[in-house]
Amino acid sequence: QVQLVESGGGLVQAGGSLGLSCAASIRTFSSYTMGWFRQAPGKEREFVAAISWSGGPTNYADSVKGRFTMSRDNAKNTVYLRMNSLKPEDTAVYYCAAAAKYLPAETVHYDYWGQGTQVTVAS
Repeated sequence: QVQLVESGGGLVQAGGSLGLSCAASIRTFSSYTMGWFRQAPGKEREFVAAISWSGGPTNYADSVKGRFTMSRDNAKNTVYLRMNSLKPEDTAVYYCAAAAKYLPAETVHYDYWGQGTQVTVAS
């Protein structure tokens, strides 16, 4: 059974940094694109970042480019999201997801999802 478990969320002041991790129990983890999405209260889930199976090519939402960095360690079946220069508008539940498709930004293309971790940025 596939499981994605996020960790690392919490409360941080605006301008601060936070790191998220997602541990995946996928037998063929290294063949999946991994993505991060977020959902704020009353809003739709939105794309944040994705990384290819090799850990090379990445795709970022314009709103986080230059501030967030996604990486992966295929030996540990884990992906990471380093978030710098955080803003109050980054407050959301952050979800990790896995896709067989190459670097998709749409939720419909992701096959597996984690339960999410809350990130709150105080102004």
